[in-house]
Amino acid sequence: MNTDGGPYKRDVRDWIVDLSMFLLALVFAATAVLDFPPPGPPTGDAAPITVPGQPTWWEAAQRVATLAGCVSLWWRRRRPVEIAVALVALSVLTELATGALLIALFSLALHRPPKVSLAVFGLGIASVGLGTLLLPDPHLPALVAFLLGVAIQGAVIGWGLSIHHRRELVESLRERAVHAETEAQLRAEHAQHQVREAMAREIHDVLGHRLSLLSVHAGALEYRPDAPPREIARSAKVIRESAHQALQDLREVIGVLRAPVGELPQPTMADLRQLVEEADEAGARVAFTEDYEGTVPDRAGRTAYRIVQEGLTNVRKHAPGADTRVSVRGAPGEGLTVEVRNGRAPVEERRSGSDGQGLVGLTERVSLLSGRLEHGPLPGGGWRLSAWLPWAG
Repeated sequence: MNTDGGPYKRDVRDWIVDLSMFLLALVFAATAVLDFPPPGPPTGDAAPITVPGQPTWWEAAQRVATLAGCVSLWWRRRRPVEIAVALVALSVLTELATGALLIALFSLALHRPPKVSLAVFGLGIASVGLGTLLLPDPHLPALVAFLLGVAIQGAVIGWGLSIHHRRELVESLRERAVHAETEAQLRAEHAQHQVREAMAREIHDVLGHRLSLLSVHAGALEYRPDAPPREIARSAKVIRESAHQALQDLREVIGVLRAPVGELPQPTMADLRQLVEEADEAGARVAFTEDYEGTVPDRAGRTAYRIVQEGLTNVRKHAPGADTRVSVRGAPGEGLTVEVRNGRAPVEERRSGSDGQGLVGLTERVSLLSGRLEHGPLPGGGWRLSAWLPWAG
């Protein structure tokens, strides 16, 4: 639908509607030309409807002007205000244009803002009053004719405004639906971005653990080339298995990143003992203690696994050879406490501190579960990493 005065192309429906409105206005004008008998008490014979004879020049001019008004309805979508105002003025001079005027008023209320329609309706009221004075109806009192004309125009304007508001409501609902769909898409993209950030943390944790094992055993082979063949074979086996597992982890990460949204395979509490055994095979002296009852929730179990994994990785990096204790204890309703504690490392093997990115990631993980994370050096040397995680009863 075109309402800005630009080029307008009618479809089949528009052609049918426009032709119907044009013919309806003509039928109304033709009906007004006929001479109907005035209402009154019945008589013996019904008074016939008569067709007027040869029109005078004024009547001919009225009919020509009315025909032009009916033809102008073809452009009522492009120029609704101009056509409605012209037909309001024409209705003052001839009642033949009343049908075309009502159609124009309806189209005006449909295609233009209410304030424009009401302004033209004000002109229509004035035209009804002026027409009642200039062309009084011999069959109706002037006041009745005036009120009837205002009521008819008001009903047409109200009908058009109701449809106009309904269309605006539908359009508003459509825009809100599009806006809601866009917001949902943005939320999905944000959630996907968060998932990918979580994947990046998983890459740091998983590969950091695997590569630290590779580093420990490769360093042992470098510094002890004269080690017994059995130890060399064991270190080579751990290096091979860790490298293979690291490649598997990378394949899983790449596979998930290629998908729209996904999650990496998550560890559980059942994998915690295997994690400690791998660290023990790498040469670390780890004492593991489990003391909890019931089934640990999945999120708490994954977080506990990552805490122990990060703690053992840091021990290998910064305190190789130090005695390490890992303890997990708790119960439903009391919470789950995870602790990694290592003693002082040999002076000759002590290494520089880390960048702390792993601890930052752990802090975020624990905070998401509304838990607490503590870490810091011990008075007698060594390091302690401890976390409390909620465990609903």
